[in-house]
Amino acid sequence: MARFRIFSGTQLKLFAAICMLIDHIGVIFFPNILIFRIIGRLAFPIFAFMISEGTRYTKNKIRYFFTIFSVALICSLVFYLFSGGSLYLCVLVTFSISVLLIYALRWFKVCLYSRSCGLSVKLISLFVFLLLVTAAALLDYLPFFDKVLRLDYDGGFVGAMLPVAASLFDYRGIDAPDSVKRLDKLNVRVAVMGVALISMVSISPLQWFALLALIPLLMYSERRGRYSLKYFFYIFYPLHLALLEGLYILIRILSR
Repeated sequence: MARFRIFSGTQLKLFAAICMLIDHIGVIFFPNILIFRIIGRLAFPIFAFMISEGTRYTKNKIRYFFTIFSVALICSLVFYLFSGGSLYLCVLVTFSISVLLIYALRWFKVCLYSRSCGLSVKLISLFVFLLLVTAAALLDYLPFFDKVLRLDYDGGFVGAMLPVAASLFDYRGIDAPDSVKRLDKLNVRVAVMGVALISMVSISPLQWFALLALIPLLMYSERRGRYSLKYFFYIFYPLHLALLEGLYILIRILSR
């Protein structure tokens, strides 16, 4: 299998960005042409898995979270101003929630296998993780947030849980038994996320095509690549949406 691990993290994210761009072009300009949406289904799982990888390898967990959350906040506020009062929780908000959940899950795993952590600390860490999972679920499923506060939660609860599923068997730096650490393999992490991904079919039958994203993920070399381009991806999301929307408005004006 090692010879098939040919894609770096940067290459996978570039591929996902292109798929996302094609998807949004279809949404805005060609809403009745299905192939654009099908190609776009590959983007979310790849980005979700790379969020999991980001929490796995980042040297500054706080900065990693606040970088994602800051861009998410800016995108959401801009959308709020231009949408007439609908607060769109963009995919970066979803991934910010994912990062918090992964950090809470990691704290629980550290406590679980640490001899220095007493039973009370283990239970507290588990409670914090379950509390955050519950809050993420309520944000998606309670009608109050959608109907009253007009919150649009991109990807929903399942979308937020995809990176968490990919991090379930991440034991990097954790003093877990060898029998448990053996599960910390790329194919296992991808497979677990794939199982969670099937749950997104309830959102739309198109989500079946999202499973195709597992193929390039299994070809991930687990290396960042020569160029990280991490700030490019933070900028690309809001920038390409703004350019596409601006082009759409310009075309409508010129066609009058």
